[in-house]
Amino acid sequence: MRAAIITLFPAMVQAVLDTSILARAARCGLLECAVTPLREYGLGRYRKVDDEPYGGGPGMVFRPEPVFAAVEAVEAVFGVECRRLMPSPQGRRFDQALAAELAVEERPLVILCGHYEGVDERVREGLRFEEISLGDFVLTGGELPALAMLDAAVRLIPGVLGDDRSPVSDTFTEAVSGGLKYPQYTRPEVFRGMAVPEVLRSGHHAEIERWRAGQAHAATRSKRPDLLAGERDAADA
Repeated sequence: MRAAIITLFPAMVQAVLDTSILARAARCGLLECAVTPLREYGLGRYRKVDDEPYGGGPGMVFRPEPVFAAVEAVEAVFGVECRRLMPSPQGRRFDQALAAELAVEERPLVILCGHYEGVDERVREGLRFEEISLGDFVLTGGELPALAMLDAAVRLIPGVLGDDRSPVSDTFTEAVSGGLKYPQYTRPEVFRGMAVPEVLRSGHHAEIERWRAGQAHAATRSKRPDLLAGERDAADA
């Protein structure tokens, strides 16, 4: 995967890219992610990137000029028009399916991290960013959502985790029928009176798989019944 993250806080983004799975992906040549400081494309002596909103109101808004310049510079390096993403509470809800889609995206990704009261609307109109939301809440900036999206997608690239079976049985994947994952246990067998279920110690793989499927379904029904809406629709039909 090739990507660039445009941000006012490059050190914040780089710290995560240099850690854990994202760092491993980069070392293995499976991820190439540039951190582009938006301030480098700011205006005037003080590299200004924002201004007061027309019509009044609180806060500041990203000006269009620095954003356009940053995106155009990034795409000039990549040599192609990229898939442009922008974290936004107004966007499409991010989910495992979208993560999988991004994991196989052939175009480089450009992710713009907003701040303040948002971005000038001409950024959306002129650069055709896809707005992506992590949920119905508002964060201070787009860095955390950008990194979350990147992490979710990169870990699905074969070879990144070192064991390609790992993401197959994740929560929300087909292996768990799109629902939550089954409970996991490790040593010791008994801890403070709580024992590992006997079936997991039996060595009977077919029984273990049946148990895990049942537990995954029960967890989904208890914690996220909304994920079983398709099941209810089929029953009603």
